[in-house]
Amino acid sequence: MVKRVLCFQNPAYLSLKNEQIIIRFPEIDKCDNLLSSIKDNAYISVPIEDTGIVILDNKQVTITQGLMARLLENNVAIITCDDRHLPIGLHLPLESNTIQHERWQAQINASEPLRKQMWQQTVVSKILGQAAVLQTEGVECGNMRAWAKEVRSGDTENLEGRAAAYYWRTVFHNPDFVRGQEGLPPNNLLNYGYAIVRALMARALVAAGLLPTLGIHHHNRYNAYCLADDIMEPYRPYVDMAVLQIMHSVADISEVTPALKRQLLGIPTMDVLIDGHCSPLMVAVQTTANSVQKCFAGESRKIVYPDW
Repeated sequence: MVKRVLCFQNPAYLSLKNEQIIIRFPEIDKCDNLLSSIKDNAYISVPIEDTGIVILDNKQVTITQGLMARLLENNVAIITCDDRHLPIGLHLPLESNTIQHERWQAQINASEPLRKQMWQQTVVSKILGQAAVLQTEGVECGNMRAWAKEVRSGDTENLEGRAAAYYWRTVFHNPDFVRGQEGLPPNNLLNYGYAIVRALMARALVAAGLLPTLGIHHHNRYNAYCLADDIMEPYRPYVDMAVLQIMHSVADISEVTPALKRQLLGIPTMDVLIDGHCSPLMVAVQTTANSVQKCFAGESRKIVYPDW
């Protein structure tokens, strides 16, 4: 089931009532000329069970602790944004699977050869995804597909880096483009889109009973979502495609405007061909996360990634 992504960019009061997110707007409460009966009913309600991600993108958004607890209990990812309106924090539940300890233990005890094989599959899928994006832009991608076939266990030759260097020089038809958190546009759009996918993947991994902190490749001591960053890699090309569509239709992308955010918030509903089926991206990441859990449990040796 595709869950809603709620983004609050204006002042709002968020509270809990009857398993619903109650959304009130202070502008209405301040209108003295409105009848009290109208004010009492001037709110929006959204079922928590239909919600997957909540994005808090305004300093004047107030959310009750009761609602936060219920959201986390229902495995809803809560994202907070900074002064530049870019995601800066991610809140996930500590407990969301009935056999979590067993799955954590299997993940912790996973052998190094298994982790390297999982990373090999991840890199191959990511490079093939990047090649598919280049193909849609009419850019030569035969070298990318060749590199994907040469990836070995653990990607010891760093073909992921070689492919990325070629990809970023060509995908936007700008050889001077440099991918980076603080780089020039469209880095701002990429950052926002990747943050959405990261939240989706972290949420899916937690739902599968896994520790999003313990990665198979990323090992940054300051990163609480190393596994999410690992497993989301093959999904990054979907963000790239969404950004390219925006660039083909919008002249000014210097700021991530509300209109552009609305387009990027459509990423979870993008069609993904995975495991022989066409599914929304939000559903596909759960399929991938479940397959990762099976790898750690010794039930499989293959991660189910999108079919490019």
